[in-house]
Amino acid sequence: MAIGVRVERDWSHSRKDVDPRRRTDVADLRFRALLTEADWQRLPFDVRRRFTKRLTDGTTAVYRGLVVEMTMSRAGYALAQLARLIGAPLPLSRDVGVAAVVTVTEDGRHGGQVWTRLYARRRRLPQMIHSRKRFSGDTGLEEHVGGGIGMSLVLTATDTALIFTSHRYFLAVGRRRLHLPAWLSPGRMMLAHTEIDATRFAFTLDLSHPWLGSLIHQRVVFEESPT
Repeated sequence: MAIGVRVERDWSHSRKDVDPRRRTDVADLRFRALLTEADWQRLPFDVRRRFTKRLTDGTTAVYRGLVVEMTMSRAGYALAQLARLIGAPLPLSRDVGVAAVVTVTEDGRHGGQVWTRLYARRRRLPQMIHSRKRFSGDTGLEEHVGGGIGMSLVLTATDTALIFTSHRYFLAVGRRRLHLPAWLSPGRMMLAHTEIDATRFAFTLDLSHPWLGSLIHQRVVFEESPT
């Protein structure tokens, strides 16, 4: 399956000179500060609401879903298996029609968020994926998985979706970032949070490589749960 959307962005002209971590009022403005006001207002109201939800004082956002699309090339499968060495941050199963649960909590230690994804599998125990989003780095947003591996992300907006696109992969050594050369990169990662209605959204993961083409494509439809 080919990936039909590629996003390019000149970050230097769009990042706002705001430190949202200083805000202590009702909304969490950290994601909003990574977009221009015009781009933020393009998003559907309920996407904006989810990404300004405060998760302090032990609050957890919970989303229950169903995997509706899942394709993985042989190279993608091999990459997902190899990534088990750093905690299996990529889907391991091609199963569709199985349950998924995502929880989001505040990461008080690093000033970001912890995202936990649970994917059911028909013949094995569910797979659990942990990652941390930190509001730092050259783009203002990083996602950290296991073994010190992470990627900087660029945030863009459309009329229906908030899109996270990989910028550079790195190995974190303390506060230093050792950027991986292009030939070691697994390819371009694109994650999209697309509005369906007031309580449902689609999460889409696309990983594509310049030489190997589409490696992994996953689409999950989620529904908000009471918190």
